Amino acid sequence: MTSTDEATAIQTPEPAAPRAGLRTRALIGGAVAAVLIAGAGLVAYSTQGDISRGVTVLGLDLGGMTRIGAERALHRAFDPRASEPVAVQVAGASVTVQPGDVAMRLDVPATVRAAARRGAFGDRTIAPVVRLDEAKLGALLRERIDPERITFVRPGITYRGLTPVPAYPKKGFDLDFGVAASAVRDVWLTGRPARIDLVERVPAMSDADVDALVKGFATAAVAAPVTVTADGRSFSLAPAAIARGLVFRSDEAGRLTPAIDGNRLRAAAKSGLATVETAPQEAKIAVAGGTPKIVASTPGTSLDMTALGTALLAVLPDPAPRAITATLVRQEAATTDADLATLGVKERVSTFTTYFTGGAKSPRSQNIMTIARAVDGAIVKPGETFSLNGHTGPRDYDSGYQDAPVIVDGKLEPGVGGGASQFTTTLFNAAYYAGMQDVEHKPHSFYFSRYPSVIESTIFYPTLDLKFKNNTPYGILIDTSTTSRSVTVSMWSTKYYDSVTTVRSPRRDITSPPTVYRDPGPTCIPSSGLPGFTQDAWRVIRKDGKEITREKFTWRYDPEPRFVCAAEPDRQPAEQSPGRMR
Repeated sequence: MTSTDEATAIQTPEPAAPRAGLRTRALIGGAVAAVLIAGAGLVAYSTQGDISRGVTVLGLDLGGMTRIGAERALHRAFDPRASEPVAVQVAGASVTVQPGDVAMRLDVPATVRAAARRGAFGDRTIAPVVRLDEAKLGALLRERIDPERITFVRPGITYRGLTPVPAYPKKGFDLDFGVAASAVRDVWLTGRPARIDLVERVPAMSDADVDALVKGFATAAVAAPVTVTADGRSFSLAPAAIARGLVFRSDEAGRLTPAIDGNRLRAAAKSGLATVETAPQEAKIAVAGGTPKIVASTPGTSLDMTALGTALLAVLPDPAPRAITATLVRQEAATTDADLATLGVKERVSTFTTYFTGGAKSPRSQNIMTIARAVDGAIVKPGETFSLNGHTGPRDYDSGYQDAPVIVDGKLEPGVGGGASQFTTTLFNAAYYAGMQDVEHKPHSFYFSRYPSVIESTIFYPTLDLKFKNNTPYGILIDTSTTSRSVTVSMWSTKYYDSVTTVRSPRRDITSPPTVYRDPGPTCIPSSGLPGFTQDAWRVIRKDGKEITREKFTWRYDPEPRFVCAAEPDRQPAEQSPGRMR
């Protein structure tokens, strides 16, 4: 009976219950569908693109735009304002930060990505993504802050000879580069100023930490030499060189880290490096048979100083003997034959010669030849300015110059490098007739017949210089030569002007030379004297058959006194000491 009843119950369900359940489920399903449809409509309305409606960046509405459209909109709106500076108030100082000085820019793709990540119900105001160089910004701001306001002291270690000397840290106020960068990013392109306060810092290292570094690494580092081997050749890096190249750098938190300064180490170990390195040979232009020819460059080899520094730091804590293996890398010449081939140096465009007496062996002639050799082969690229002082450096005994007459306070006296002015005048005229732009020159105070009047120049290191600018589209090769009685400077390039000539006015305001008596001795050089005068000279430049410029030069020459190395007549001996020319 029980089994039959169960079977009956299974085979004969009640008909009303299923209809009610289906109706309920249909109602619920319809409601959910309606909600989903409504939600989909809301989402579709709120996006209509990659970016939700209502999303703004710096007041610019990007809502409903595609990413590409948003990027274009940001570029249109903010590219014209990319050079807008930021006014900064920091520790009592007012600083204007130019975007270019700190590499500040709006990262448009990153800003659009941030905007696209916001949903329909998310944050609608998006901060722009601004990039800048925090180190450059921090350095710029710190320069303008009163040093007395920066009371935080970083630790340091330097060497006095081979003895490491500590400098201890101190808690205090400092500029936080990260805080400063955030403040500037937040206000750029808004027109608002940034206000930055100093923060209190506690050094990451204590006095005891610094002492431990001194007694440990810093002392061991200079306790013994290090043998450096490269490509089968070796040299000894002396403790003194290690002390010069080893530095201890402090980060913003005041934590010291040892490092190798490659430039300082290279200067300290110059002689040792020369035994394993080979210098590259620069390409040059040589004049042979009246034709300029390019002599190709050859590469050299040099130690990889970055790799050397890493290897050196690894062995400096070790006791002697210490050795490392260094790597030689190819070093290309700074100037290659391909570089020179683009300069268009193919013909002589000017030449000038001046003459001197005394023969090739006189000190003055030797000085002229020495400076001529130093300048021979110099190349002035288009747009470059050539400086004679900058090219030769000091003209002293170590450079091969000798004592010869120079003008000092209006008097001829022996001085190292006398005669360099004659070469200067020769070079000035060669540049003048090549059409080079005159940047700096000064004629002599007295007129010398061996020079062309007005168009001449003196020189004195470092206060008086000769400078000219290559204002043509071609390179200039300066070619010099000397004989026992002359110096010649020629310039080779591509002819750019038809002609360069000089027109002079008559001399005027002529004055006679006075007679000056000087105490006899090695510093007194007698002279016959020359009159003074004023004269004008015009440089006339012609191009394409027309005069394109007429440049005026004017100079007033003082009368050169007739110097007599003797006591002045009718003067008592007691009066000879005071009253001489100074």
